[in-house]
Amino acid sequence: MGGRDKPGHDGLLKGNSTRLSRALRIQLALACAVLALATTAAAQDRPPAERQIVIDLAYVLGESHALRQVCEGAGDQYWRERMQQLVRTETPDADFDRRLKDSFNTGFIAGQSAFASCGRASRREADRLAERGRALSASLTSAMANDEPPR
Repeated sequence: MGGRDKPGHDGLLKGNSTRLSRALRIQLALACAVLALATTAAAQDRPPAERQIVIDLAYVLGESHALRQVCEGAGDQYWRERMQQLVRTETPDADFDRRLKDSFNTGFIAGQSAFASCGRASRREADRLAERGRALSASLTSAMANDEPPR
């Protein structure tokens, strides 16, 4: 994000329809994780443990952005746009905003340096990231459900 998010490669998986279908499932899983946050309280209302979950999700989005770029080219901004949506939804204070963007950028750099080309290994990693995003989203949803006042 910002000036630190240097474009490398961009992408969603190219190839046959099986790969595309798998890529769309991965995309959907992480998008659901981000959208689950859209119904949440503003960042300043989150306890520290929930803030850390959101920071971890930002890292996963950064890695996912890098992997997508490896397969699709530098023009693909799907996960970066989802990160921007996450930041808008969270309405973070300046410190939390910086932490979210730093986490995204660190994840992006890690993903870029781990996968120079699109292939079986990068697709497996994308699957792993999708599962991690789902787990983080479920964890956040669970934490929020436990914080709700009794009815």
